[in-house]
Amino acid sequence: MGRLTGKRAIVTGAGSGIGRAASRRFAEEGATVLAVDLNADAVAETVKGQDRMTAEVGDVSSEDYVSQSVRGFVDANGGIDIVFANAGISGGYVPLHEQTPDYWEDILRINLIGPFLYVKHASPYMIDQHAGSIICTASVAGIRANAGGNPYSASKAGVISLVQTVAYDLAGTGVRINAICPGLIETGMTKPIFDMARGKGSEDRIGQINPLKRAGRPEEISNMALFLASDEASYVNGQAFPVDGGLSGSHPYAMGGGQQRAYKKAQD
Repeated sequence: MGRLTGKRAIVTGAGSGIGRAASRRFAEEGATVLAVDLNADAVAETVKGQDRMTAEVGDVSSEDYVSQSVRGFVDANGGIDIVFANAGISGGYVPLHEQTPDYWEDILRINLIGPFLYVKHASPYMIDQHAGSIICTASVAGIRANAGGNPYSASKAGVISLVQTVAYDLAGTGVRINAICPGLIETGMTKPIFDMARGKGSEDRIGQINPLKRAGRPEEISNMALFLASDEASYVNGQAFPVDGGLSGSHPYAMGGGQQRAYKKAQD
């Protein structure tokens, strides 16, 4: 307890899953937390009974919202020490030749532009303090292929690149930035996968292709976020950390039916 005592944090995508777990963990460790989500009811549930937390409904892809929210948080709390830019969407599975620019833009706007906006608007306050930790949620899908759809994977690869390049933009300022790359975690975004498996009676097969043979829990990602947010990670910067049960060591892959048909057609 107390690893974040006196720290001031914003967590996005805080209405469920990883964001909810991290928001509560940060508060338990002594931080003052603003929990942000687009779902008003969900984020209200996140902060229920938590005296160190407040809820805010906001669109992380809107620069007007992000700039005003960060400024308001700083004005109310005297500064900002931590941003966990966690909000994201999967976009579901759409076959390659049915994807549209609008479909791509929707995913990139939340998953990649959202973290960029928090970097842009929170980092100047952190620079003034000569300290701060920015954490972005990427994915094992951003490391190599076959862990997500095309635009989702591209967006998460973009998050990793954002972290690496921004680390050098912020060189010498005392501000750190890192990414977490979760594997399969049960969250609001992945709930349909878990519900489908439970409906088929195959829940025990979820996560079987990683060496730990199971899916992860939001709390396991929040543990990494807590470390990166804390002063214990004072020499950790510009990195992307898989938290995936070992999946990214290989990304085992079985060609799906749609991909098999496309491959066969290409060979004909």
